[in-house]
Amino acid sequence: MDPTLFLWIGGALVVIAVVVGVILTLSSQRSAEEKRLDAFVDAGIDVNQKADERTSVVSDWLSRKVAKSSWSDKVSKELAQADIKMKPGEFILLTIASVLVVAVLGYFLGTKSYLLAVLGALLGFFLPRMYIRSQSSRRLVRFNNQLSDMLSLMVNGLRAGFSTLQAMESVSKEMPAPICDEFRRVVQEVSLGVTTEHALDNLVRRIPSDDLELVVTAIKVQREVGGNLAEILDTISHTIRERVRIKGEIRTLTAQMRYSARLLALLPVGLFLAIYLLNREYIMTLFSPESNSPLPCGIIAVILAIILIILGYFVMERIAKIEV
Repeated sequence: MDPTLFLWIGGALVVIAVVVGVILTLSSQRSAEEKRLDAFVDAGIDVNQKADERTSVVSDWLSRKVAKSSWSDKVSKELAQADIKMKPGEFILLTIASVLVVAVLGYFLGTKSYLLAVLGALLGFFLPRMYIRSQSSRRLVRFNNQLSDMLSLMVNGLRAGFSTLQAMESVSKEMPAPICDEFRRVVQEVSLGVTTEHALDNLVRRIPSDDLELVVTAIKVQREVGGNLAEILDTISHTIRERVRIKGEIRTLTAQMRYSARLLALLPVGLFLAIYLLNREYIMTLFSPESNSPLPCGIIAVILAIILIILGYFVMERIAKIEV
């Protein structure tokens, strides 16, 4: 039997598994932990009575195996920052599926080329992490843009006589996502007995924002030494609003350089792959024995090109990065 048939069958099964997993993930608006918290806070029932309907034996086994490792903590933190309802074991399965799918696509698009299969496997390995970081960055930008409005709402609540926890609860009800989801979790944690300081520390862990860290520090200091929290938050709100405005102007002014850096970094790679698909003999001259004897000139040229592309990308990104 043709071995490529097994590759086609395996690729089809992996694609089906990935599609089903993505649909289940997207259809789950809230994690099992949040559901149990809501059940305990709102209805007062036992938190162990609700089971996760999406439980997978394989993903649970993988999650238990990597639970005590630093890698699991790092992945869990990144998933929480991106607000992706996924366990570390599910992330491992998704990475394996991505590696297999992209490798198979590279193998057949390259007319059974093992080089493109290896490159596809490497790309598939990094794709899930790239997606998570992209989602985390977008969510962080949305959170920072909503932070000044959140502070204004808290200031109004505090001046109306609300406590700090009641002001945060009003934020969880009145503000849009993602800021309402994060403060709803803070209120839930405090309702379950977690101290306010620890709940705010967990919030900063999930949202790595300098502006949010400034707000949390102000709240913690006020709880220890006293003071007019409404006036403090009002001042911080004005500062954050101006910082968000300046950051928006900087992003607009540096957008051309940032996208130019990405385009110039991807252009040689895309050109290499296009020539490899259209005229493989021409591009393989770099790796032929004639080009690498007595010195590996072709391999040196490829390595030097990769180094220059990476250096050029990071230099342009560094120039476009302006701290506010």
